[in-house]
Amino acid sequence: MVRRAGKEKMRQILMDNIRNFSIIAHIDHGKSTLADRLIQYTGVCTDRNFQEQILDNMDIERERGITIKSQAVALPYRAKNGQDYTLNLIDTPGHVDFSYEVSRSLASCEGVLLLIDAAQGVQAQTLANLYMAMEHNLEIIPVINKIDLPSADLPRVLKQIETELGLDPEGHLACSAKEGTGIEEVLEAIVQRIPPPGGYRDASLSALIFDAHYDAFRGTIIHCRIFDGSVKAGDVIRFLSNSAAYKVEEVGHFLLSRQKRDRLTAGEVGYIIAGLKTISDVRTGDTITLDARPCTTTLPGFKEVKPVVFASVYPIASDDYEDLAVSLEKYKLNDASFIYEKDSSAALGQGFRCGFLGLLHLEVVQERLEREYDLSIILSVPSVRYRFTLKDGTVIEVDNPTHYPDPASIVLSEEPYIRSSMMMPERYLGSVMKLCMEKRGINSSLHYPSPSRAELTYEMPLSEILFDFYDRFKSVTQGYGSFDYDLTDYRPGNLVLLDILVNGEKVDALSQIVHRDRARARGLQACERLKEEIPRQLFKIAIQGAVGGEIISRTTISPFRKDVTAKCYGGDITRKRKLLEKQKKGKKRMKMIGAVSIPQSAFLAVLKSDSS
Repeated sequence: MVRRAGKEKMRQILMDNIRNFSIIAHIDHGKSTLADRLIQYTGVCTDRNFQEQILDNMDIERERGITIKSQAVALPYRAKNGQDYTLNLIDTPGHVDFSYEVSRSLASCEGVLLLIDAAQGVQAQTLANLYMAMEHNLEIIPVINKIDLPSADLPRVLKQIETELGLDPEGHLACSAKEGTGIEEVLEAIVQRIPPPGGYRDASLSALIFDAHYDAFRGTIIHCRIFDGSVKAGDVIRFLSNSAAYKVEEVGHFLLSRQKRDRLTAGEVGYIIAGLKTISDVRTGDTITLDARPCTTTLPGFKEVKPVVFASVYPIASDDYEDLAVSLEKYKLNDASFIYEKDSSAALGQGFRCGFLGLLHLEVVQERLEREYDLSIILSVPSVRYRFTLKDGTVIEVDNPTHYPDPASIVLSEEPYIRSSMMMPERYLGSVMKLCMEKRGINSSLHYPSPSRAELTYEMPLSEILFDFYDRFKSVTQGYGSFDYDLTDYRPGNLVLLDILVNGEKVDALSQIVHRDRARARGLQACERLKEEIPRQLFKIAIQGAVGGEIISRTTISPFRKDVTAKCYGGDITRKRKLLEKQKKGKKRMKMIGAVSIPQSAFLAVLKSDSS
């Protein structure tokens, strides 16, 4: 009995030396920079091998200066009390389009560092992330970053922590991730204030998959948090969602690169390699257990993500369809918020209809597919999910313009609305209100959380913020505004199908469902964009926007004119006229049989606003 109590105490001591935490904040508040300093301070990476944004290992993250994927790293730290700790850090994105990554990371943690910019203060996404952490009952440590800035205003930020976040300002930490000041205090606070993980090491294995990625040599590599039990090489694991069983080849921790370990035990975050070649068996949010001694209940997974933006993806060459299908399956492993299903287009052939969390998410998926999987793809015009009530009483949801119902059978058209929360310095209020009115926004409230700072709430159609709202909002607020939104409900709207015709032929990949008041402007914009991108031919090309049978916009691409009279020196004018008439007849014939090839850039150009 005494021996058993001693073993139990030993197990508890081992778990007392583990801390699982995450860094959450609004975009550009310094999460990745703070993660860099923590990694340097704990000696995980030598100065020689160090590079800025070390956890952002994708080229696209470095180019855009944003975090897209959550990354895990185990930091060894010797505290002031002389004990050694393993601090499992999960770095998270800040952009609203990647909030699903944040929710998955928080499910694996016991506490968070809530980072606040000393100059900008509390922003919209700061609040959204705080509520997410509260839902998971996590210990929250407010950290004020960028205290080295000349515009830093600590008293104002401390007041915001109390009034807007409802947290005790006495418990805050101040640091400068760029200068490296206050980093030791942050590490000590993690050890002292974040609770150690719970769980039983002798219980049946119970592990939560929070991410995965595909390795060409090792198959699917699972990122997981162990809640109970332990797993080692040679064990046979089973996924509870589909009962698929695999033999474990290797387990270990993330220390920038994968570090092999003998076993993973309760409270730890790490990876499992089990020779998984069947990609579809792995689902993010699933529970892993041992085949010989399974656990009885599944861990609470992640809530089902609901995409808000839809677009179709097609291979440029139809022969690449199979490669695209395999690549999407592999990509889905690493991005659980991405969904897709088969689709086809008369203009572009076989492809996939995909769902995204926003327009930035769409751009990132497109770039990652092209870079990581060496694909050449075309994207159709993005759309949201509309709702139509027909005369026979049926209600249908349409996210693809090709499924737009017969206009004569529609009784009611509805579009999704959002409630947006915008925070900005007071001086930009007029410009932002003007922009929101342009986007059919309905003002619901305005209040001042602090002097010279305004919070504006608008309700507006989701389709209006898809194309250029975020860019224009950042422009009019000179980068000082923050924007966050929630889907609310569906409301009636006068919706029509806008078709784009090139040389008299409908291009279904460019069709859009738009509000009737916006149809002409959107049609003109699409025509002008296509005129810039489609190369000139030897015949005239008409580009038209049509609603039903009515043409509402048009531009024309002028033909090349070959100088057929160049070799005709002098002589009678009738000789020149004869050559020009002959050329005119040839152009007519070309127009009758001429097929226009539309480049990929033309499809992308239609998505862009005039300002971009």
